[in-house]
Amino acid sequence: MKRWRDGRGTLRVPRVREGAAPPGGGRETAGPRGDDPGPAPARSELEVPLEIAASYRARSRGLLGRTGIAGALLLSPASGVHTFRMRFAIDVAYLDRELTVIAVRTMPPGRLGLPRPRARHVLEAEAGAMERWGLRPGVRVSIGSPAGRGTPATAGGSSP
Repeated sequence: MKRWRDGRGTLRVPRVREGAAPPGGGRETAGPRGDDPGPAPARSELEVPLEIAASYRARSRGLLGRTGIAGALLLSPASGVHTFRMRFAIDVAYLDRELTVIAVRTMPPGRLGLPRPRARHVLEAEAGAMERWGLRPGVRVSIGSPAGRGTPATAGGSSP
């Protein structure tokens, strides 16, 4: 796993297309003779604009003083957040080293979120956004470069 630098990127959230089986074992059962149950669910990715806050200064500032965010903010490394002096409610997703969602919470302004022991990264977005994106525990996201750009804002090294 790479370590990020402050910058911009794209959050890629896997999605299952309409009419397809849900992820995680949603396939139909086999026929009486063990026939193939049919094609696997069609998958696609939702791309969300992402700001990356990897330096101490950028993580400390976070979303403070803003009135909203278009997309999401990744705090790395981080295992917990607060919403003191925030102007709007946020969704918070705690991610492990593999970028798998551990938990998703909605936090109103003026709250302190407890740190998650296995969390290595925290993803923040406006309240309700993560539900629209289909982000829930067990989903593994990926981080890439913004559309039409070169490499993502990463640097060599291991994940914290």
